[in-house]
Formats: sequence, C-alpha cells, structure tokens
Amino acid sequence: MSSIYELVAFVAGLLFGSFLNVCISRMPAHESIVHPHSYCPRCANPILWYDNIPILSWLVLRARCRDCKARISWRYPIVELATGLWFVGVVAHTPSDLLGFFGSAPSFIFFPYLTIESISLAILGFLLIGLMVMDWETMLLPNAFTLGGIAIALFLVCTQAIFLGPNEDQVLLTRHSLHLTSPGGVTDRGNVFLTGPESLIFGRIVAICGAALVLLLIRWLYKAIRHREGMGLGDVKLLATIAAFLGFWPAILSLFLGTLAAALYGAFLLARGKAGATSKLAFGSFLCVGGLIAALYGNRLIDRYIALLR
Repeated sequence: MSSIYELVAFVAGLLFGSFLNVCISRMPAHESIVHPHSYCPRCANPILWYDNIPILSWLVLRARCRDCKARISWRYPIVELATGLWFVGVVAHTPSDLLGFFGSAPSFIFFPYLTIESISLAILGFLLIGLMVMDWETMLLPNAFTLGGIAIALFLVCTQAIFLGPNEDQVLLTRHSLHLTSPGGVTDRGNVFLTGPESLIFGRIVAICGAALVLLLIRWLYKAIRHREGMGLGDVKLLATIAAFLGFWPAILSLFLGTLAAALYGAFLLARGKAGATSKLAFGSFLCVGGLIAALYGNRLIDRYIALLR
C-alpha cells in the first residue's frame, strides 16, 4: 500500500517541480509566475502542454526547444526529479499507521496533526530546493520564498496547535503559582505552565528570532573584524525560515552542516586555483542543503549528539 502513496507523491512532486522551475526562472528577475504561460526564453514561443510534461518532454525533445532548437538546461529535469524524490522521502518518513488511517481509529484521531507535519515538510523541501538553485544561479534569495515561507510555517504551526491533546506539549514553569493575598481573599495554590498551543506557537516564534539573531551576530562580527560585508540578509531570513518549519536546534544543525559544506567547497576551489580569499560563495545554497538534511534526519542527529555528551 505504501508504494501507491509513494508513486502518487512522486508524480505530485514532479508537477510541483515543474512549477518550481517557473519560480526559479522568473522570481529573481521580478517577473510574474502566473502570466504569461511557459515560453522559450530564446524564441519566446509558448510551450505547448505536451512539451511541458515533467522530465518526459525534456527527454523526448532531446533537451532542445521544438521551435528554435535552443538547448534546454539540465536544471529543469533535475529540479523536477529532486522535488519528486523529496515528496517520496516525506511519505517514507510518515508513520505507516497514518497511511492506513481509514481502517484504524487511533490513526484517524492523530491524522490531522501528522498530516500537517507532512505537508509542512513537503513545503519546506519545495522552498529550499527552489532557494538553493536561485542562490546558486543568481546569488539572490527572494523574499517571496523566505518571508513567505515563515508566514506559511507559522500558519501551519497555529493549525497544528488546534489538534493538540488537553495536556500535550504543555510546559511546566513552576510547581507552585504565585501566592498573592488580600483581605478576605482565597488563595488557590497550583502550577504555572504554558498550555500546549502556547508552548508550540511561542516556542516557534522564539526559534525564528533566535536563529535570525545568531546569523545577525555572526554578520556583525565579520563586518567588525574584516570591515566588509560577508553575509547577506537573505541568508538570515533563510535560516529563520528553516527555524519556522523545524525549530531552533534543527536550524542550528542546518547552519553547521551548511557552513561545513561551504568550507569544504571553498577549500576545493582554492586548491584548484578557481577562487581567492575574497571570492563569494552562494552560502544560501549550502544552507538549504543543511536544511534538507535536518528536515529528515535532524532529530536523530541531535539525539545521537546529546547521547555522546552523556
């Protein structure tokens, strides 16, 4: 049964990947992603629907425009395939009982909560794949994907909070409430805590602010020491987007993995003489790779790291 869901997810991912290619091509140039319909950037002729089938049309046309024979970039099928595989990965990480929720009452109870988590992961992957390619090609991280992603994540978190159980995710702040007295007043001792929805929503807002402040601090220190800009605000908003979907520590893991990958790539370029000490790297692209890894494996990696410290 799970293979059927994975097939559906793959096809859906290919379709979203095709739309993502439109966003990648037009957003950095501030063009509309709705109008006009898909067209060849060289001859400007509209692309017919049967020439716009993900991956298949690219193979049939042998990577060339039907009209002017201009070469079609490898980027188009790669983005479509990557998005399709990401959607399959999201389904693979979905609990098996959720996929068969129609025949199980407990699965039905938790279905909305877990479905929102799966949708959140799918959207995050869509955004990060798009931002990764856009930053690599243009050194730009459009606000529509970063700030828009934060807004989407907060909406999903608020929706997810609706389906929390009575005491689920609540945080106990102190074992006794504040003891206030007044003439004739009745004191009722109890616990002070954040309810589940408050904990989930406020915690995610704090994660967004905390992740952004970490990169802002790094950015300020670099400028104070080197007297030049070393990181754009787009990277700050990108890390805040990852924190909005995943939380603070997965975002910090994304930053660590992205920085490690960027450092290795920079060392490779330096060794081959293709870059200098002042060369710019598309750091956002590496940060997106770290975010994708953290989305699927972040909790496991963090748990194993904590276990090593014990």
